[in-house]
Amino acid sequence: MFDGRRGSILGIGIAINKDSRNPTPSTSAYRAAGVDIDAGDRFVRRIAPLAAATRRPGGDAEIGGFGAFFDLGNAGYEDPILVAATDGVGTKLLVARDVGRHRTVGADLVAMCVNDLVVHGAEPLFFLDYLATGKLDAVAGEAIVEGIADACVEAGCALVGGETAELPGLYPKSGYDLAGFAVGAVERGAQVTGERVRPGDVVLGLASNGLHSNGFSLVRSIVSRLSLSYADPAPFEPGRPLGHALLEPTRIYVGACLAAVRSRLVHALAHVTGGGLAGNLARVLPDGVRAEIDAASWPVPPVFRWLVNEGGVPPADALRTFNMGVGMAVVAAAGRAEEAIRFFSDRGETVFRIGAIVDGTGEGPSVGIGGDLEL
Repeated sequence: MFDGRRGSILGIGIAINKDSRNPTPSTSAYRAAGVDIDAGDRFVRRIAPLAAATRRPGGDAEIGGFGAFFDLGNAGYEDPILVAATDGVGTKLLVARDVGRHRTVGADLVAMCVNDLVVHGAEPLFFLDYLATGKLDAVAGEAIVEGIADACVEAGCALVGGETAELPGLYPKSGYDLAGFAVGAVERGAQVTGERVRPGDVVLGLASNGLHSNGFSLVRSIVSRLSLSYADPAPFEPGRPLGHALLEPTRIYVGACLAAVRSRLVHALAHVTGGGLAGNLARVLPDGVRAEIDAASWPVPPVFRWLVNEGGVPPADALRTFNMGVGMAVVAAAGRAEEAIRFFSDRGETVFRIGAIVDGTGEGPSVGIGGDLEL
């Protein structure tokens, strides 16, 4: 919304005529106060084709209404349960702002939400975004929406709406924040809850793209302490600017994981975000079991080795802050572990066998990480 005035146009909320070719002119007083409705209208027209390109069965909403409709029957569901998720990108946005690359954080926004949905066996159906800024930068805004739309296409969900708020005084002129909202569906009885996890199951790890969207307050602190610029060569990736390497977008695991769920190959899934592998895997385990993870069983990407060795991050802290190279954990029956490894590999994932499920020592689920990281 722009300062309280609403209109549910894809990607932005402003007060305009139904015919966007004839927008209500901004008053000079409102523009002088920092809000330019005409600029917002032009932005809407620029991003509308991006949203239209994400349409899918069930989600053919027309731009311009107050809300978006989604037809679950047209999407092929008979008795669906809806699953919702929301997330942001965090202080990675400050790196994007300083580097001047905004498309990747749009992709991050979608990935952080849809990866959470697929953990429960849900197919992402539609997505909405919220962009709040001190002053709307149409070029940066369009790049963000381009990243959102590309990621929606990859995840198979429709970008059905959104809101842009121009909030002078609350945000600096060049500052902005993002929030994303995703809704998915799973047929009743097919949802993944972790209740099938048993001692003897195997834990697999799907490789990450790097930092994804967690731990950037610590990363930015290290960059500052080492007196580095984001334009400097990345110490861990020669030939690439540091800022570009740090902005590598979050991997989207939806396609492979959803196919594995529908093939009954997985007992549980855990999206590894803030809190690390142990913190997130524990969220999807039933009471009475323990996951034993071998930290030496997968290669640690160079960015994490740099943060630990040059940034002075203790390995135990790194494991709680970053994904350390495993972006999604998969629990599968021991007898189908090799089948699961082949299944994910055939769909483009790099898979590691990283641990096993054992009897727990207490009532609640727990995760133990032993072995030494490859640093």
